[in-house]
Amino acid sequence: MNQFEVAGHLVDIPGKRTYPAVVTVAGGRIAGIRPATAPEVPQQYILPGFIDAHVHIESAMLVPSEFARLAVVHGTVGTISDPHEIANVLGTAGVEYMLRNAAQVPFKCCFGAPSCVPATVFETAGAAIDAAQVAALLQRPDIYYLSEMMNYPGVLHKDAEVMAKIAAARQAGKPVDGHAPGLRGADAAAYIAAGISTDHECFTLEEALDKLQHGMRILVREGSAARNFEALAPLLQSHPQMVMFCSDDKHPDNLVEGHIDQLVKRALAKGYDLYNILQAACINPVQHYNMPVGLLQPGHPADFIIVNNLQAFSVLATYVNGQLVAESGKTLITPVPVTAVNRFSCELKKPGDFRVPAGGTSATVRVIEALEGQLITNSSTAVLPVQNGQLAADPAQDVLKIVVVNRYRNEAPATGFIRHFGLKQGAIASTVAHDSHNIIAVGINDERICEAVNELIRCQGGICVTGQRGSEVLPLPVAGLMSAEDGYATARRYSELDKAAKALGSTLDAPFMTLSFMALLVIPHLKLSDKGLFNGDTFTFENLTLS
Repeated sequence: MNQFEVAGHLVDIPGKRTYPAVVTVAGGRIAGIRPATAPEVPQQYILPGFIDAHVHIESAMLVPSEFARLAVVHGTVGTISDPHEIANVLGTAGVEYMLRNAAQVPFKCCFGAPSCVPATVFETAGAAIDAAQVAALLQRPDIYYLSEMMNYPGVLHKDAEVMAKIAAARQAGKPVDGHAPGLRGADAAAYIAAGISTDHECFTLEEALDKLQHGMRILVREGSAARNFEALAPLLQSHPQMVMFCSDDKHPDNLVEGHIDQLVKRALAKGYDLYNILQAACINPVQHYNMPVGLLQPGHPADFIIVNNLQAFSVLATYVNGQLVAESGKTLITPVPVTAVNRFSCELKKPGDFRVPAGGTSATVRVIEALEGQLITNSSTAVLPVQNGQLAADPAQDVLKIVVVNRYRNEAPATGFIRHFGLKQGAIASTVAHDSHNIIAVGINDERICEAVNELIRCQGGICVTGQRGSEVLPLPVAGLMSAEDGYATARRYSELDKAAKALGSTLDAPFMTLSFMALLVIPHLKLSDKGLFNGDTFTFENLTLS
């Protein structure tokens, strides 16, 4: 690789200073940094690239190579990527698929070994990864950590399989990611003491401070559905060495708009210290996970970005291993061919498959309450009408029917009811349904729900909106999670379906992202698996009706 120089004002994050400099790059590394005088350098700023400290790339509905093409435009040079989603469909073969695809582009995509596949025994997944397979993955140099240990009850009760996975990570000298929403006090201390080093699930500052006192690092998450930046941003002032930024799950239209750069700008607008912000955005993830990402030091890989100034923070250029991968808002990474892999085996459904028999004229039922900007849900009740011996949704109460259909084998669908989706007509459906990625749908009646579900069965995965004028679909042929198409084209199509869902009446900012978490059993309080209505506090199934 040719030698070249880049001049500007260098942002020295550890030294908390900015000074004019000329950076020399040779052989993909920083060959030298020479201080200069202000008149010698242009009015631009050079700093290490941004890191997303926890992301499921699959949630962007893009394969890693396409995710990279979009992310570098915003100054992201690397990610800590949990391939948990594809692993729940395809097992270790899914992890290997992600590694192969990511290796074809200049981007530092650092994958972990999924710790919870399946996430629980209360749902049907497409695969399982046991402790022996986790240990084998952790021996690979391209696996950097043990992915989020969602089974925190298993940690607290010292489940043998769970503890074997944690022990394998510690033996390999690799960190263990956490996932413990709402865990406080002695339980949080015990969870952390088992070797869990991070958590991205804190939704209050008090919870984060509780975990910080035991040495846990806190990831400030701002994704397409879960948004905790406002609550956790004060940690940038109080604990800058212990904080990282992450998106967790980010849909493609949001990724086109921005990435970690958005959090940097928001933190600056709130008046937080520039160097503390960049410590979280650029430095902490690299050091914690031992990422092969350069930090703008002599001898390091030449992974850095150039921004116009330290207020607007517009990314002018992104370099990875000394290669210019984005410039002036345009990606320079060449697309690579995408091969579809999948696991999908269920037959078309009939409207009668989704009916809930009931007597009388009405019945009281448990209702999931979706919450804007959160993965947690509330549990409430509603009195619903009985029509022709079947429980019916009641859009007037904003109570719709929700179903989960096993996509790995033919089983009777699970049904429930949900608030806050706001649909006045039609249905929406998706095979992005954490964590097992069965088919999940919400709609006003069985006929519309059935239409949407069958569209996804026909195309073996995707997202769908069904209204009075028929159905619109975004196919996701890669494991029922990711598109095989150009990332920008996928983002445009997703945006069209997002608008179509909102045209049916949905009031949610990201209806498909919110829908994808309604089957996530490891997040309280009430969810729906393919096996039934589930209480995330007691880890038990609930009856749908109360009377």
